[in-house]
Amino acid sequence: MKVAIIGAGPSGLYSAYLIKKWISPDIDVTVVEQNPHNATFGFGVVFSDQALGFLKQDDPETHDAIVPHMERWNDLTINVKDEPFTVDGFGFTAIGRLELLMILQARARSVGVEPEYLRVVESVDEFADADLIIATDGVNSLVRTTYAEDFGTEITFHPNKFLWYGTTKPYDTLTQTFRENSDGEFNVHHYRYAPDKSTFLVETNEATWERTGFDAMSAADTKAYFEHLFAPELDGHPIIENKSNWRNFPVMTQKTWSVGNKVLLGDALHTAHFSIGSGTRLAMEDAIQLVRSLKACDCDVARALAHYEQERRPLVDKLVRAANTSLDWYTDFGSRMKSDPYDFVRSYIGRTGRIDDERARSIAPKFMQAYDLHKAKLRSAE
Repeated sequence: MKVAIIGAGPSGLYSAYLIKKWISPDIDVTVVEQNPHNATFGFGVVFSDQALGFLKQDDPETHDAIVPHMERWNDLTINVKDEPFTVDGFGFTAIGRLELLMILQARARSVGVEPEYLRVVESVDEFADADLIIATDGVNSLVRTTYAEDFGTEITFHPNKFLWYGTTKPYDTLTQTFRENSDGEFNVHHYRYAPDKSTFLVETNEATWERTGFDAMSAADTKAYFEHLFAPELDGHPIIENKSNWRNFPVMTQKTWSVGNKVLLGDALHTAHFSIGSGTRLAMEDAIQLVRSLKACDCDVARALAHYEQERRPLVDKLVRAANTSLDWYTDFGSRMKSDPYDFVRSYIGRTGRIDDERARSIAPKFMQAYDLHKAKLRSAE
């Protein structure tokens, strides 16, 4: 069997490793990537504290290779109206994206797969002799765009604008800071992914972006604007750029996940808004299910790809729905900021539509106790 994997991100590298490890070392696996082996765009990758549980159960060796390099914390911090709120019970872990890629590159090499870097694929026809083509080449996937009509691809773009920055300021927890100035409303997602580095993702709504004039502002002036606006959070540390261009988040769906012998994984297949921190987890779980399906179907590609979608789609759809509900919450975060800060934080906790008051009290008892006390004081003052 001959397998071609386009894209050496987490799902591509992990698919290559699992095919050799779980099915057969004799399978011919080729991985190609247009970027250098030591390049990545973005900064940290964040997981919920339980997100690597799937990896510990399915592949303890890879789990144990990743975990020592992760930063972890037990609470969430929300800064609104310059007041910090600690929300207990929302633990997270994070790792540098490049660090994760290096670990997965080593896992692939351990089973005899040497990815080919700096290879730009011009046409899917370059892999006409492959029995299976796995597309893990991201949101702008060549495979998906080539066969967009067959996949039934639909893409819409969220109106909010965001910039993916980093900083040398290490934060104690995953933190959301919401701030308003004369231009409008802004939000920054910041969390450490190494002892001396953090992701610093800035977001704003469309009206604020236009009013501020970011479309005509240079990258240097934009960076300086946010270093001033978020000076308290940066604490003298600089913002770091890495392909930090304004973007709109894409919401993407496919009617079918495979066309012939071509199948989509990870960001080539679906998107999950960064506010729930599940994109990399989804990609790696896609790889696990695809390889399980190949094994269960004795490498009959047509049966395996149908099995993969049948088993995986309900789980992905459920998580993507939650991610899209969270994304919708951010559309109106500016108007939400005008509410009582406690109500704002409670709304944030429930932004995916899956956490009612009862569940919130179970997950975050300390915050909800403070919330209930605050609301009781307001009622008694009426």
